[in-house]
Amino acid sequence: MTTTDKAVEAGRLADNIVFFARTLRKAGMRIGPAAVRDAIEAVRAGGIGSREDFYWTLHAVLVNRREDHVLFDEAFRLFWRSRDLVEKMLELFSPVAPPNRPREKPRAGETRINDALAENRRNPPSRDAPPEIEVDARQSSSGTEVLRSLDFAQMTAAELEEAKRALGRMVLPVDMVRTRRYRRASNGRYIDPRATMRTALRRGGSIILPEFRKRREIHPPLVVLADISGSMNQYTRIFLHFLHLLTEKRRKVHTFLFGTRLTNVTRQMRFKDPDVAVEECSAAVEDWSGGTRIAETLEEFNRLWSRRVLSQGAVVLLITDGLEREVDNDLEAQIERLHKSCRRLIWLNPLLRFDGFEARAGGVRKMLPHVDEFRAVHNLNAISDLVSALDGGGKADVDPRRFL
Repeated sequence: MTTTDKAVEAGRLADNIVFFARTLRKAGMRIGPAAVRDAIEAVRAGGIGSREDFYWTLHAVLVNRREDHVLFDEAFRLFWRSRDLVEKMLELFSPVAPPNRPREKPRAGETRINDALAENRRNPPSRDAPPEIEVDARQSSSGTEVLRSLDFAQMTAAELEEAKRALGRMVLPVDMVRTRRYRRASNGRYIDPRATMRTALRRGGSIILPEFRKRREIHPPLVVLADISGSMNQYTRIFLHFLHLLTEKRRKVHTFLFGTRLTNVTRQMRFKDPDVAVEECSAAVEDWSGGTRIAETLEEFNRLWSRRVLSQGAVVLLITDGLEREVDNDLEAQIERLHKSCRRLIWLNPLLRFDGFEARAGGVRKMLPHVDEFRAVHNLNAISDLVSALDGGGKADVDPRRFL
């Protein structure tokens, strides 16, 4: 039996791997008992040659989704470094202790990992502790009102889950538009000649009673263009849960994600489970949390998709901060063409969460004249205002011209 096997079986490293997995689970990652067992077996099989080897051994077993990489990286840095557990294990296996490394700068996901670590410090695990039982408290009372004004980017893992449940309880808009087509009606202003003649023929023509018709009303198509660059990642991900709810209740909801390229994820959003739908969207996109090329993606949408989805009074929701890499006249031309192709163009920008926001960026100034409404999208209150706007109400201070 090797030294690594003795350390694992003695519980010194196995207990800490279980503790580390609990931290990741409380931070929002999906890790079950089988994954923890596989991680311990992987460490036993591969051994601990260096800190990097130990990192990638656990990473290969515990990380299954692209968006979990940031959380795992931050958790590994805080958990194993603050306690120097990896260095202590290496000291047991080697007479020379590894040199101390300089402290790294804080990265994304640090708040959620610190909260999970703090909770684990208050409730340390034990070998005789009973298994964890997760209770679904969807029907119980919660403090959702406290979260309504909290920024999505500042929420912990538990607050994000509560925000998702609040989105699920949100009343959807009932906006309707009249089409050119008609449908049968019991009464009304318009007489249906064909239906009247067919009814008269069935009755033998002895009596002719008028049949009526009225304009057909439908939900207008909703087209969403969501930015998934690094600065928009957190807001787009929570907004996808709201879009999944709309996709379940309405027929024509088309969702497109863009960073440096355009990706149609309408099919992925039709999965019944919202978490699975968001995971499928993440797997379908190759440039998640990358750069942004708004002009090129709008040009591709106008050329390939606008005639297919922008019909019957479609409403377009553009979710981006407007920070374009290369600002030129093509951006203004493409946003103007998109504006003329739809009934309403609503721009949702998380930068409006800052008081005293000014349209100084070149991309923002070129896009603002060609949108109907300019709204925030950083918290639950902002999404509630958006629902009211789609329903025909909402606030009046959304005119983009006030920022010019």
